[in-house]
Order: sequence, then structure tokens, then C-alpha cells
Amino acid sequence: MAAREKDGLPLNTPLLVDEKQYEVKVYSEEEDSKGKASFFKTCFHTINSITGSGIISIPFALASGGWLSLTLLFVISIASYYSGMLIQKCMEMNSNIKVYQDLGQHAFGYKGRVIVLIAMNYELYMVVTGYLILEGDNMNKILPNFQVDVAGLTISGTQLFILVTALIILPILWLDNLVYLSYVSATGALASIIFLCALFWYGTFDGPGFNQKGTLIRWSGIPSAVSLFAFCYSTHPVFPNLYTTMRNKTQFSNVLLVSFSLCTFIYAATAVLGYLMFGSKVASEITLNLASNKVSTKVAIYIVLVSPIAKYPLTVTPVVDSIKSAFPPHYNKRITHVVVSTFVLISTVVVAMEVPFFAYLMSLSGALCSVTCALIVPCVCYLKITDTFRKIRAETIINWGIIVLGVAIAIVGTYVSVVEIIQAYDDQVSSRFFLRFM
Repeated sequence: MAAREKDGLPLNTPLLVDEKQYEVKVYSEEEDSKGKASFFKTCFHTINSITGSGIISIPFALASGGWLSLTLLFVISIASYYSGMLIQKCMEMNSNIKVYQDLGQHAFGYKGRVIVLIAMNYELYMVVTGYLILEGDNMNKILPNFQVDVAGLTISGTQLFILVTALIILPILWLDNLVYLSYVSATGALASIIFLCALFWYGTFDGPGFNQKGTLIRWSGIPSAVSLFAFCYSTHPVFPNLYTTMRNKTQFSNVLLVSFSLCTFIYAATAVLGYLMFGSKVASEITLNLASNKVSTKVAIYIVLVSPIAKYPLTVTPVVDSIKSAFPPHYNKRITHVVVSTFVLISTVVVAMEVPFFAYLMSLSGALCSVTCALIVPCVCYLKITDTFRKIRAETIINWGIIVLGVAIAIVGTYVSVVEIIQAYDDQVSSRFFLRFM
């Protein structure tokens, strides 16, 4: 079914699932048109697409589930690597598959495409909301006890810094060309390595050392841990773009192997270092545990602060474009862009200020959308496209196993995340009420 156009933008405009995908598309625009990207460049883009803000909460995820939950990180990584290869196989079988949502359309028609787009847009919205929370929390770490009273209304430091970040982002968001920001935000791998090194330096020289024993397993925290692990690997919608850019496409499986191996090592090392330093007291954002007067802390926090400002406009652009496509074509494109982008930014600010729980929001995103895009969609579409979902053989059993795993994480993880958000929100409201009348 052909997609209709509105405002010059087709309804099937490629929308991207993780915070790095738009930057990858822009950064490799020339390579995308010529298909001449080398193995090294494709690895670079893939690693940048996998590494992201999930690294901040990975120690909290390990603390939630205990030491044995670390095995689930490797399970999610292996399953995500395998589903990435399924995307490659689907593209090899059908040359009409150019972008991720084409999988849904070729497997289940137009409805399949729409479902995939909704999941991808929702996750992008959650990711940019998380950016604002990160900025507010970490700026408040650098400048603590900062608040403003306006007309009898007290704005806390975290809320104020969220507003300041939004004001910085707003004029950037109005720009038509964000290509230069892509060069800043395409340094995800380097930023993650620097963050890991800063964390190691802090634990070795500036902090408490690595003396915490931790807990072997915490069954009640397993759903949250798995959801956060899944959020770290929610980059699959960019894989078709990366596959198309490669000079030697048969090497794409090796690209996935190298990229997933390196990123999993970074995530696991960060989780272990954080848990060994702070044990069960590790915060949802590990930067909040670090002493603010140390150089290593400042390096870690500055890495966290700079990147989201560049990534927010790039990440939210597909969401803005999707909303703009619903407007009639005779509307002024420039005004429409400004109005829609401003509205989306304001809505994320409201959510970030009212529900400022980074790990819980990312856990919800991981359970509800990351699992869907990284595990369920590739396996279901592969079985449908190859017409092997009824055949009993090893490959089919593996695919169904991953689907069952993904559905279980989605159901249980979403429920637990929603409960945690509601409980944290109630506690926050109660605390505000108590302080007001003290």
C-alpha cells in the first residue's frame, strides 16, 4: 500500500529508534548514497549507535538484580546480536527492505509498518525526556542547593536546570540543518570509554575503592535489571541503514559481532565497577554517587552533560517530522516546524519535571519498546517473511524462544516499571507536602 504524502513528507519516512540513529543517518549521508563505507567505518557507526545514555544506569541495573543478573546482560546482548543478523538475512532475501519499518510492512502489510513506527517514536520520546532529566540531575550535582522562588512558587535546582537546558536546546531545535551536531553526537563510543576510565580512576584514586560485596541475586529487582539491559541494545532500526552503506555487505555480521562484543564489555565493566564501589547504594545515575570535588567526577559529569544537548535535536527530529506529516500540505512548513518542535520540547520538559526518575523511565522504555524493536520485531518478521514459523527446526525454536523472552520482559518489565514510577511519584508528592508544612 502506497504511503500518502503530507507537507512534503511521506508517511513512511524512516523513523529511528535510539538516540544515535538520526546522527548516523546524517553522519554517513554520502556513504549511504554510494554504499562505500568500509568495515571500520561501519563498526564505528554501529558502536556509536549502541552506546548511549544507558551506561549511566547500568550499575543501578546490576544492583537491582544482583551479581547473577549480569548473566542476563550477556543473554540480552547475544539475543540482540542474533536478531541483528536476522535483519541482515531479511535484507539479503528482499532488496525492497531499505529501512527498519519495511520489515513490518513486508511481513504484515501497512499495519505492521505503523505499529513499528509507533514503537520507535515512543522510545525516542522517552529517550529525549531522559536527556532532560540527566541534565537537571547532574547540573544539580555540580551546583547543589540551588533554587528560585517565583510568585510564591519554589523551583528546585533540578527543575530549574531542566528549564535552562530546554532554553538552550530550543533555538537549535528550530534549525533546518542539524548536520554539524551529528559530528558531536557521533562520539558515543569515545564518550563511553572516557566515562568508563573516569569511573575506574575515581574508584582507584578518588573514591571508596572496590570493596562492596553486593548481593548474589535479588529476585524482586530482576525485571527492572533486564529492562534496563534491554534499553542498552535498542539500536536495531539503524541496522538496515548501516547495512546499505557497506561496501562489502557480507561482512555485516562481523561488524555486529565486533560492535556488540565491545559495547557489552563497556557496559559490563561499568556495571561491575559501579556495583563494587557503592553496592546496593548505587544511585539510578551513578554520577550522583561521585564526590563532586574530584577531577574524575567532573570529567564523568561533563561527558554526561555535553552530549545530550547535541543529541536531543537529532533524536527528536523523527518524532517532529512524524507529527508534521499529519498537517495539510498548504500549511507554512517553517511555522509548522517551529510550532511542532516547540510543542514536543515543552511536553518533554513537563514530563521530565513531573516524573524525574531517569532509571524508571528508561526501564519502562526498555521493557515496552526496546524489547519490541530489538528482539520481537526482527524474529517475528523473519519467521513471517521466510514462512518458517510453523516448521520445527533449530532456527525456528531459537526465534520463538527469543520472542517468548521478549514478550515476558515486555509484560513483567512494563508492569514493574509503571508500579515503580507511581510509587516514586507518590513518595515525591508526599515529601513535598511534608516539607511545605514543616
